[in-house]
Amino acid sequence: MTAPLELPHSLWAIDNWDTVSEMLVQHIWLAMIPIGAGLIIAIPLGLLLCDSPRARAVSIFVASAIYTVPSLALFLIIPGIIGTQLLSPVNVVVALSLYSTCLFLRSVFQALDAVPRAVVDAGVAIGHSRVQRKLRIDMPLAIPVLTASARVVAVTNISLVTVGAVIGVGGLGGLFTAGYQRNFPEEIITGIVLTILLGLLVDRLIALIGWWLAPWARPESRKRPRRRVVAHLVTTEA
Repeated sequence: MTAPLELPHSLWAIDNWDTVSEMLVQHIWLAMIPIGAGLIIAIPLGLLLCDSPRARAVSIFVASAIYTVPSLALFLIIPGIIGTQLLSPVNVVVALSLYSTCLFLRSVFQALDAVPRAVVDAGVAIGHSRVQRKLRIDMPLAIPVLTASARVVAVTNISLVTVGAVIGVGGLGGLFTAGYQRNFPEEIITGIVLTILLGLLVDRLIALIGWWLAPWARPESRKRPRRRVVAHLVTTEA
């Protein structure tokens, strides 16, 4: 007699989609809010410190030191510093905002250093002050570098959010811990697959935003002579 056909365990994610989707939404905002916070902090700080070699060196040293702190340790330290509960999602957001700022700050310095000298000289020649040049010329030209950095930060954050599941706030990471505790690999696989797909989706989304914000960095624009591109950027902001 033929054994009855069993439904594949892969349907677990569909059968429990309400729970999975709730974890997915939490994972998204836990990862995305720190990206915005990191940009808001790192860009003004980078513009302020970029012309001082000593300040740059100190800020990069501090950022590197913070970034080397293990994420789980940082999740546990932050409640004692800001006074939140141990299981508060704020701890994960603050920790990832620190990591994001550390990565973005170095990228801001690199992006500003990569601005062609001809553009800097042209901006000065038409009467831009230092602040005007930084905001109207240097920062727009820094968009491709910042976009690349944002893609790295986004994927890193999406991965690190799962570590927060150890303290009860980890979005899709909750599927890892629950699946491990119940010896249920399908739940773990669901968490892994959704985390990877989310990372790929956000990476492409940020890349498209950068493509839209920096038309001069598109492949077809690179065929234009550099002098013409520089003149266009400078005269547009004049």
